[in-house]
Amino acid sequence: MGTRWSVRAYLENRMDAADVQAAIEATLARIVDELSHWRSDTEINRFNRSAPGTWQALMPALDRVLAAGLEVAHASAGAFDPAIGRLAAAWGFGPEGRHATPPEPRRIAALLAPRGWRAIERRGQFARRTADVTLDFSGIGKGYAVDAVADTLGRIGIGHRLVEIGGELNGAGIRDDGQPWWVDAEPHPDFADATPLRVALHGLSIATSGDYRRWFAHDGQRYAHSIDPRTGMPVANGVASVTVLHPHCIYADAWATALTVLGPAAGMALAEKRGLAVRMLVRQPRPAELISPALAAICG
Repeated sequence: MGTRWSVRAYLENRMDAADVQAAIEATLARIVDELSHWRSDTEINRFNRSAPGTWQALMPALDRVLAAGLEVAHASAGAFDPAIGRLAAAWGFGPEGRHATPPEPRRIAALLAPRGWRAIERRGQFARRTADVTLDFSGIGKGYAVDAVADTLGRIGIGHRLVEIGGELNGAGIRDDGQPWWVDAEPHPDFADATPLRVALHGLSIATSGDYRRWFAHDGQRYAHSIDPRTGMPVANGVASVTVLHPHCIYADAWATALTVLGPAAGMALAEKRGLAVRMLVRQPRPAELISPALAAICG
């Protein structure tokens, strides 16, 4: 995934930390084998190379992430798209590497033609492409991995833990001093004066999508890595970052991406409608912090 992971946990008597680490690493290795689009031999890339119209059996991780991705795609009217692979690559945010210039408008139009997530059909643990689109789980994969590691720890009897992968977190139980797992939402470098968002992750996950992570500049214009699947263009709606709290990190991750694309008005309206706990930092028309009713209730 090109990032780091960490786990803080309270181990019961007779638990060996090396065994716990081995279980975590085995879980992450399985996920990479299924979901990494950066390696040619993974399950996701085998699916992406399949002939359009051919049903493919899905391994468990691929099936789970695809199901959640299509769910959020439908609920957000396509603001989140798990089949955005070719668009992301065209902008230099895929396995092929960075580009020095934006893609030509006609290339973007051609990549939009296959209809993205609508060209993916799923039935049970089988799925197929109906057009030449490619899955890319960059906007949801870390969240799934956080959930998977948390589930692994739960199965081996570790009920008090904090799991973090690339800034996405899930907490359960309490620390050994009796305190909950207090964490601060990832700060944005351009909003240094914003009040820190500090939450207790007691059965909760937190994920942030921001325009400061991956971007490039060309002719004085800045292009962020978040692509609007509906237009094929990088997001330019004034949103600097979106933080989402959710019981499942897979959904916190995906919704952070979707709401970034939707922008302040539509994004916050949908967050309120769906009861999502959201903080959105906005640059335009003036710097602002937007808080959804669900998050206001959590923070008191």
